[in-house]
Amino acid sequence: MIPLVESVAPAPDWRLAVVLVLLVALAVGVSVLARTGVAREQLVAAVRAVVQLAAVSLVIAAALASVWWSLLVVLVMYAVAVATATRRVDVPARQAGWVGLAVAAGALPVLVLSLGSGVIPFSGAGIVPVAGIVVGGTMTAATLTGRRTSDELVQQHGRYEAALALGLPQHEAAFLVVQPSAREALVPGIDQTRTVGLVTLPGAFIGVLLGGGTPLEAASAQVLVLIGLMAGQAVTNAVMLRLMTRARIVRRDLAGAFPR
Repeated sequence: MIPLVESVAPAPDWRLAVVLVLLVALAVGVSVLARTGVAREQLVAAVRAVVQLAAVSLVIAAALASVWWSLLVVLVMYAVAVATATRRVDVPARQAGWVGLAVAAGALPVLVLSLGSGVIPFSGAGIVPVAGIVVGGTMTAATLTGRRTSDELVQQHGRYEAALALGLPQHEAAFLVVQPSAREALVPGIDQTRTVGLVTLPGAFIGVLLGGGTPLEAASAQVLVLIGLMAGQAVTNAVMLRLMTRARIVRRDLAGAFPR
């Protein structure tokens, strides 16, 4: 008889509820004591996570059985990612299309290579989790690039003006200012890839193990996800940077001073 694989996934029972409440209380309590000003955001985020994942789990259960429904779920993920990045960077809604271009530019090549090659099966069970990870990663890259680039344009405005005075075109003057900090948005992804297995065992690895896969299968899935994320975030970072230096994406507080 083949032994059954023991599931180590947490059961959705009262014990999980108690642990979640205690963890939220720990996060909120520490934030209140440290006066970081994010306690309310943490509480709202935790409640939203529970409600959203409960609803999404029902939707995904149906979507996994159909490729078309899975693709629809991915489109919804993408729309939410673009809206979130647009809000976090604090740019007008009319510029959301440019933010969406940057997110898609990073996510699409990774998904096409992973799913089109057959490395990840083109099925609901393959499309939804991989697309969620990749789109989420490019959303983060767009947000970090947008915020960091905007901050540099504010803090180094004198340098930007000086570059214009020397005769540089507007987009080259802006790139000269923001280029030194462009790598900051990519550092978390690079560090995660470099230290995987030594410091962290990220979600894809644990997910495959929880699903009954072998450690080698888990490692294969994780290395694909991490290197795919690194590639996707690099593309999103580069596209976002160019769009911002060419003033296609401009944070609200910069509207009067950039471009010139």
